Amino acid sequence: MTEVVLSETLAAARARLAKALRDAGRDEQAATLLAVSKTKPASMIREAYRHGQRDFGENYLQEALDKQAELADLTDIVWHFIGPLQSNKTRAVAEHFDWIHSIDREKIARRLSEQRPAHLPKLNVCLQVNVSGEASKSGIAYDQLDTLAAEVVGMPQLALRGLMAIPAPAVTLVEQRAPLARLRQALEALQARYPQAPLDTLSMGMSDDLEAAIAEGATLVRLGTAIFGTRQ
Repeated sequence: MTEVVLSETLAAARARLAKALRDAGRDEQAATLLAVSKTKPASMIREAYRHGQRDFGENYLQEALDKQAELADLTDIVWHFIGPLQSNKTRAVAEHFDWIHSIDREKIARRLSEQRPAHLPKLNVCLQVNVSGEASKSGIAYDQLDTLAAEVVGMPQLALRGLMAIPAPAVTLVEQRAPLARLRQALEALQARYPQAPLDTLSMGMSDDLEAAIAEGATLVRLGTAIFGTRQ
């Protein structure tokens, strides 16, 4: 993909996000575009950075670490880990990422808190909820959310920022909004229960349901192919 095309795809993604925010009656700064750069080379991340993108999402740890090493001169990149995380890989995430969106077990959260270097800010975390009840999807059920949130709030090196979900595909806007509305309501309940926590984040919305997610209060939307093109 050439520089000109990447600049255009980023501009189109930003314009789409801005329009969705306007249509929802929200401030145009109310949501952040997270560029999902998994499987894409560091050179494309560098190019997107040149066009003003700062938040990047990665799913595969070793691939991400290699890119981070290559892009170490770009000191203000915000790195988000958005994939499932095994317990034997928590240290590297704790040491090299600013966010993790996919917390669904107390064990993973505790290891991240214990392994987060003391000189770094708290690791921003979202709890992943399986909003559609799909056996193939990661995430906790709603009836487990209160218990996990209570545990994570007390972990000294983690900042519980919000919730993340990957809903099942849906055709209509109404069908898309329903599971996202429930996730928003779950976040509102946590905000009331833990006013001391910085619970300000709904990580939801991808290429197919961005408008529905913004209408339901998304603050981080995750776009990959719309920015970087199809994956190999």
